[in-house]
Amino acid sequence: MSVVLQNSSGWVLDTRSLIDRGYERCVRCTGHLKSRVKCSFKRQCFQISKSHYNVSGGATVDGKHTAAMQKTDKRSKKRKRKHSENQGEIDAKAFHEKVRSVILEGTKSLVDSAQSAGYLMGEAEAVKDSPPSQDCRLAALCEMAKELPLVADEEQEWTRSLFTEEGRVSQVDLFSQVTENREAWAALVSLMGEEYIIPPNTAFLLSDFTRLQPLVQSGRRFDLIVMDPPWENKSVKRSRRYSSLPSSQLKRLPVPLLASPGCLVVTWVTNRPSHLRFVRDELYPHWAVEVVAEWFWVKVTTSGEFVFPLDSPHKKPYEVLVLGRYRPTDGRTSPLETESVPVEDKRLIVSVPSALHSQKPSLSEVLKLYVGAEAECLELFARSLQPGWTSWGNEVLKFQHVTYFSLEAEAREDGADDPAVALDCSLPEKSDGLEVSSLPANSADS
Repeated sequence: MSVVLQNSSGWVLDTRSLIDRGYERCVRCTGHLKSRVKCSFKRQCFQISKSHYNVSGGATVDGKHTAAMQKTDKRSKKRKRKHSENQGEIDAKAFHEKVRSVILEGTKSLVDSAQSAGYLMGEAEAVKDSPPSQDCRLAALCEMAKELPLVADEEQEWTRSLFTEEGRVSQVDLFSQVTENREAWAALVSLMGEEYIIPPNTAFLLSDFTRLQPLVQSGRRFDLIVMDPPWENKSVKRSRRYSSLPSSQLKRLPVPLLASPGCLVVTWVTNRPSHLRFVRDELYPHWAVEVVAEWFWVKVTTSGEFVFPLDSPHKKPYEVLVLGRYRPTDGRTSPLETESVPVEDKRLIVSVPSALHSQKPSLSEVLKLYVGAEAECLELFARSLQPGWTSWGNEVLKFQHVTYFSLEAEAREDGADDPAVALDCSLPEKSDGLEVSSLPANSADS
């Protein structure tokens, strides 16, 4: 059950179950061989069982620290020099005080209800293995692909199926075309010398910020757009996990060309007040998007505790989502817009976060109430794929790499009625698209 429960405060999600729903039917294609496999995202990625404190013990959802933590705080305060707050810190404190009671009371309500239903009771049997890690070089490959010449628009085929008409795995041009798995089953395929699992009925474009043209030219218009921008901050610069993007550059995203009238636009925002102000006061107005709500993703342990102290001056156990509706300046409307359910303000999404950096929970189940079950959905700056969605980013396949999944061969009794089993998975002798295999898989780290 991916949505554990819902009440007036929001939702409790089981993120791993949400991911696994896309892999109930999966076929592995290796050369001429094909086989059914059972896929599930590795359990140890969602085993955050302890709050992130430097001492034993933790904070419950009432925000209280353990006595040991309080003593540590006092000692550390004595050692620290006096620090004068800058305007950013003052603004952050003011914002936190404004939303603190919403976070505290809403989380307590949701966690209590979840625990009454037997969820968030702690891990009975934790997997001892460390979370997987894979050396992602996708961003570097995107940089290399930028050196290849662009094809003239009239000659370009903007979308391409992952499989040929003969049912073979195609060596598609991942960098200049939107690649589609049009089948109703997931496929484990080899791309650029690595194995990835592609969910059913999904489409993706692997490119950086400068090569969004195939997505725009594909002619798709979306009813829901979710984005998780690579915001600039000091920790990102220090860790070098990924390249950040100046806020001003986000205005270049062609959202009005991708959004249908009434499209719900959702942006993940860090707890930095300047980023929040930018989205509300500059970015959304620039796109003709009207802000309709602010939601919060609250991160808890498997026992229902905040992953960080609620009042921590450094990291908070929540992140903000800004939701808005695209209102075209030409007055265009759509049935979706006129029939859409109003979006409530100050709702919470409570879940155990991933141990993998920057992996956000899927919002598909939560947001379908506001866009409809048949909505066309797009994720920008994606690092994974979702069934039924289109995704774009320079690391769009990162969490689709086979190392993040547990695989188990599935016994095959008869496959006469299963199109996945009937698939011929042999590779074509040559591709009529970009020879992505010619790009070295061991290029510089992204």
